[in-house]
Parts: sequence; C-alpha cells; structure tokens
Amino acid sequence: MATTTAAVTLTSDLLSDEMSVSATTTCMKAGTTADGLDMMEYGYIDIVTGDQFDLLGSDDSTGSLGKPVAGIMANKANKVYIKNHSTDETYYVSIMLDAQAIGKLYGGDWMFIPWNATDDDKDIEITASGGTNKICYALFHEGKTLVAS
Repeated sequence: MATTTAAVTLTSDLLSDEMSVSATTTCMKAGTTADGLDMMEYGYIDIVTGDQFDLLGSDDSTGSLGKPVAGIMANKANKVYIKNHSTDETYYVSIMLDAQAIGKLYGGDWMFIPWNATDDDKDIEITASGGTNKICYALFHEGKTLVAS
C-alpha cells in the first residue's frame, strides 16, 4: 500500500557562509513506526479578498471537503499541506487554527503542518487579502475507523 513521504530542502545565502538543510521522512500513522499515512483528500479553491473560508473542518463540522470528518481526524497523525498559487506578491491568505492566527501565505508560499482536529474549534480557516487567491490543499490521514452496528 502507498504511503506519504515528505521532503523539504532549505537553502539560504543570508549568512556569510551558505546554509543548507535537507530532511525526508515518511509520515507515520499515530502510535506506529511501520505504517505510513495512506489516505489523502485534497481540493483547489479561489478565495476573494475579505472572504473567510473553513478550509478543513474538524470533528462533526464539515469544512471545504463537504462532509463530516469525525472518526478521521481526532487524535491521529494528520498532516495538512496548503499552498497559495497566486502570482501577485501582494496577495495573501491569513491562516487561523482554533481562532489563533498562525501566519500568512503570500503568493508562492506553502506550509506543511500536523493537525489534531479534536473538536469544532480546531477548524483551519483562511481569509484572503489583496485579490483573488488560488489555494490548493491536501489532508493526509489514516482513514476512517468504521464502527460495527
């Protein structure tokens, strides 16, 4: 079965000596060292200046995937990727998690974070500024736990 691997390389010439850091890891399921994340849901949206959007909902809320995610996210090893594909450097989206600002993604910026969606307050929300921002996102997760009837 396929798994999710993340690779990041950072290079900077801001110092007198150049700095380069590279890391690759397999995103594992919670509590395991042998089973990687093997489920993904993704989307692409255009969000207009001033609009606020629940990109990913948690617990019994829905978010942009349009369906409840209870049983998928809570206390599991979820990873979220978000990229602002806007080409105008003045366009950005503000990212909020649990009603706390965690940063802004300007045109071309991206983020990859872990996400523990334990209740309705843990939604990932974005608000656009500057113009229409083109956002792609992916949620890598463990899958649904089915309960016997």
